[in-house]
Amino acid sequence: MSNYAVQTENLGKRFGKFEAVKNLNLSVRQGEIFGFLGANGAGKTTAIRMLCGLLLPSSGKGSVAGFDIYKENEKIKQRIGYMSQKFSLYEDLTPAENIEFYGGVYGLRREALLKKRAQLLQELGLREQADMTTRSLPLGFKQRLALSCALLHDPPIIFLDEPTGGVDPEARRNFWDLIYHMAEQGKTIFVTTHYMDEAEYCHRVSIMYQGEVVALGSPKELKQQYQKSTMQEVFIQLVDR
Repeated sequence: MSNYAVQTENLGKRFGKFEAVKNLNLSVRQGEIFGFLGANGAGKTTAIRMLCGLLLPSSGKGSVAGFDIYKENEKIKQRIGYMSQKFSLYEDLTPAENIEFYGGVYGLRREALLKKRAQLLQELGLREQADMTTRSLPLGFKQRLALSCALLHDPPIIFLDEPTGGVDPEARRNFWDLIYHMAEQGKTIFVTTHYMDEAEYCHRVSIMYQGEVVALGSPKELKQQYQKSTMQEVFIQLVDR
């Protein structure tokens, strides 16, 4: 079995004449926190949707959890958790009801679902909010709820698309504590962000600009390579160049 959770070879996506993703080459190891960095519009979400089996590529090759992204996307969906930018929650339902709904989508049996629901509400600090409407929750709580829904079926690979967008600094920090906890349990975390300080929390990062990866390595390696003290400075130099 491959040690890589995600692999791509010259993966690309066109919309008409526009190339949203160009020649994407990645190898993400199992248990790795991999940061996919870039400004809004860089192509990060398009790339992640191809990897999750939600968007068919225009060119290249790719596999997730050992399955081909062209031919086996249903098998991929069974083995990944996906948290979208908008969190994909039902605002009129309570957190408990949202979890039950997604548990049904993932095919969890009633007894297992109730046990998992209680576990997640406890681990993510949502027990007191379990019976409130989701609409009334602060953004940081919605963020945690969306994560819990993505984790219901205990997937080995988690895709997080801009998971900290719009939340306050404390909620961002708490969310990254959850990411570290998942990685310690052996899960692979593939996270997109436009916050350059979050790159420091990743094992390795790729920086995407106008649909292409322009840098790849650990934060330490990239800062040494470009002789900068922060990832923000690395990013600015690459974009300006």
